[in-house]
Amino acid sequence: MDMARLIATFGGCGLSPRAPGTVGSLAALVVGLPLLKRPRLLVAGIAAVTVVGWWATKRSGKGEDHSWIVIDEVAGMWIALLACLPKTEEQAREKWFWMYPLLSFAFFRLFDITKPGPVGVLDKRHDATGVMGDDVVAGAMAALCVKGVRTVMARASH
Repeated sequence: MDMARLIATFGGCGLSPRAPGTVGSLAALVVGLPLLKRPRLLVAGIAAVTVVGWWATKRSGKGEDHSWIVIDEVAGMWIALLACLPKTEEQAREKWFWMYPLLSFAFFRLFDITKPGPVGVLDKRHDATGVMGDDVVAGAMAALCVKGVRTVMARASH
């Protein structure tokens, strides 16, 4: 396996015989959770995965969104996790905090699979920008939804 394919499959996660996108998203969640304690590293990781993922997709997948390409799910999932960053130590210890990464995963998968609005528009590009872009937008939409849930939960607890 060459470097581009290794990156595109996120170390082989995309080679799962069942639901490779979900497997890639779950792997991204597991790898991304410790990064919630290092926000700058999470942001740098998002930038790196997006740029390197675009290159790997263009090179190994010829720009097509093959099911084995899951590096786009990693970028989207990590963007969704941005909404989980605690602003204080107190927030990190709140009883509902564990729920937010799970919600990020659920919202991200929902938007990645159903492809509403701009996600679907980017998906129709059939090039590396579309492959990466639809998941970046799905991740941003998921982050907005999680942010909304966090706001409601914070208001309800006071």
